[in-house]
Amino acid sequence: MQWRVFVAVLYLCGSIASKAQEQLPLLSDTPKPQPGIIVGTAVDVNDDAIPGATVSLEGRVVSDSRTIVSNDNGFFEFKDLEPETSYHVTISAPGFANWTSPEIMLKPGQYVIVKGTKLQVAMALTTVTVGYSANEVATEQVKIEEQQRIFGFIPNFYVSYDQNAAPLTTKLKFELAAKVSFDPVTFFGVAIAAGAEQAGNDPNYPQGWKGLGERYGAAYANGFTDIMIGGAILPSLLHQDPRYFYQGTGTTKSRVLHALTTPFITRGDNGQRQPNYSTIGGDLASAAISNAYYPASNCGVGLFLGNFLIATGQRAAANLAQEFILRRLTHKAKDQK
Repeated sequence: MQWRVFVAVLYLCGSIASKAQEQLPLLSDTPKPQPGIIVGTAVDVNDDAIPGATVSLEGRVVSDSRTIVSNDNGFFEFKDLEPETSYHVTISAPGFANWTSPEIMLKPGQYVIVKGTKLQVAMALTTVTVGYSANEVATEQVKIEEQQRIFGFIPNFYVSYDQNAAPLTTKLKFELAAKVSFDPVTFFGVAIAAGAEQAGNDPNYPQGWKGLGERYGAAYANGFTDIMIGGAILPSLLHQDPRYFYQGTGTTKSRVLHALTTPFITRGDNGQRQPNYSTIGGDLASAAISNAYYPASNCGVGLFLGNFLIATGQRAAANLAQEFILRRLTHKAKDQK
């Protein structure tokens, strides 16, 4: 009896094994889930691309980890990623603090674009001045600002892209004003302005080379007195900073407000915001002095108010351009990320 039972058990086991073997091809034919893809673009807080950034992908297992470098447009891409697996993306670049994404859980065949990949300037860059005097720091900062040129040749010295810039000494304020006043491009710009006035026959100087020379002298004197009084003399006496401090972040409304109020609200050498007596005083003084060298037919309250309003309006417009356009066109500013 026992051997019959034994044989029956063997037969039953053989049947089960045979059926299981028949099912194996069916199991092997089950398709694998489609892999996923993660892409993104490494940028700074001003949305400028960061080429050559190191982008690391970290998964739950070591085999899922990868490292690539962003291309010239800051773009990066990770392909053939296992679905139903959590990942983190970490971006690092010289001069920036590392950025790490929240957990990314891929679904089969999912294409994920990583958002918010804006790298902040590393705190170490703002603390390298430890051990140096404030005057030394300001001197180095002005050297950088004096290399800032729109399209590589138009002076853009009176803007600071560092919100924590050290206050300028009296010497630096005069040096910066002189740098702008005597730059070759300044003389060329004045010549264009004088030519436009000659074409419009305003102010009432005579035509010909004599009139062109007088218009050139008047236009240069306007700019020179304005920048020396409003950018050096009054800022030194009143302890105010004559530069425009680029905001670069925040809502469009806040940046527009910052640009339009800077001619009237400025930063003191103590770092506090205060009425911009220097700029307003410089515009007023320059407008008043212009009565001394303009033709008698143009002089008077009208000339004074006209030159003052023109100077103030041009300054506000220039600040708007600084905030939204000129940084991208300023050669040295792009190297200060």
